Amino acid sequence: MSKVFLREKKISKGRKSLYLDFYPPIVNPDTRRPTRREHLKLYIYDRPKTEIQKEHNKESKMLGESIRSQRQLDIQSGYYGFLSSRHSNINFVNFFDAFAETKRETTSKSNYDSYVSISRYLRSFAGDNCTCGDVDEAFCRDFSDFLLRQESISNNTAAAYFDKFKYVVKEAFLQKLIKENPAENIRSIKLVDTKREFLSLDELRKLAETPFRYEDLRRASLFSALTGLRYSDIEKLTWKEIQKSDNNNYFIRFRQKKTGDNETLPLSADALEQIGPRGSENDRVFENLKYHQTKFISDWVEAAGINRKITFHSFRHTFATLQLSLGTDIYTVSKLLGHKNLQTTQVYARVIDERKQQAVDRIKLS
Repeated sequence: MSKVFLREKKISKGRKSLYLDFYPPIVNPDTRRPTRREHLKLYIYDRPKTEIQKEHNKESKMLGESIRSQRQLDIQSGYYGFLSSRHSNINFVNFFDAFAETKRETTSKSNYDSYVSISRYLRSFAGDNCTCGDVDEAFCRDFSDFLLRQESISNNTAAAYFDKFKYVVKEAFLQKLIKENPAENIRSIKLVDTKREFLSLDELRKLAETPFRYEDLRRASLFSALTGLRYSDIEKLTWKEIQKSDNNNYFIRFRQKKTGDNETLPLSADALEQIGPRGSENDRVFENLKYHQTKFISDWVEAAGINRKITFHSFRHTFATLQLSLGTDIYTVSKLLGHKNLQTTQVYARVIDERKQQAVDRIKLS
């Protein structure tokens, strides 16, 4: 293993420069050639005459020794990035943008859009000239606080954004653009419970009986309430993904757009009614479904006499809460929703517990 020594070399004007001497030599990650020196851009006076010069020499030597000790630790851990002139100067915001662009074709549009949004907040926080060398633990903590202060996003959105930011920081570390992962020991932003709107069974039936000008959106919404599928998976659903088993039961075999996981989901008779006559294998099941139409769901809900803010995603919440309230165990519901973590599904269980508490509280003796 190389040893690191602090050396002095005479330069002009009665001064000496301080540099590090590596023996045996180590390989520079830029040139791939062995090197023995790292210039520290520190100097001392060869013959200090004043107290100021003596103090300068003392502080410069202490700093040089501190750097020498750190370099020795770096070498012992196998890190040689300190010799690179390019890594720490790479623009981190541009790196973030480039990483986000790789997600355009490999993830859902909503996930890609999240990375684009994070980039905007990152530029607002750090400016356009933030380098990888600027990204340390304090930087990461300050960015977390910055996201929480934004009135334009909720606490839980800030939490999701910060987790994605940490993921990109880790990627920069893996690519050896950052010496250590400064976000590794920083906790994620704590999620807060949010009110998840859903429909009761009577409300869902009432909505199913209410006409809506966008027929594919109406059927897709009810299909979501009967299957728990997200809009992103329903929108891309093709007929070849709807298959029939040997015992004449229908199911969907598809890849979740959000997670990329392969899923198999059984279909009920009511869910089958919403998809209509079978089309060509590669045709979309809901071919006229357009995302911009979802903003008119509120008109349909109001026409059904339901006075709550219901979005398309509320139908997935409806599926989960109705399943639990009708006795389906939480493990099965978690699998039907495609959740990787049972804790994600427990949010719906808490909603059911609240409803039970409200129910028993209605019976009073006085």
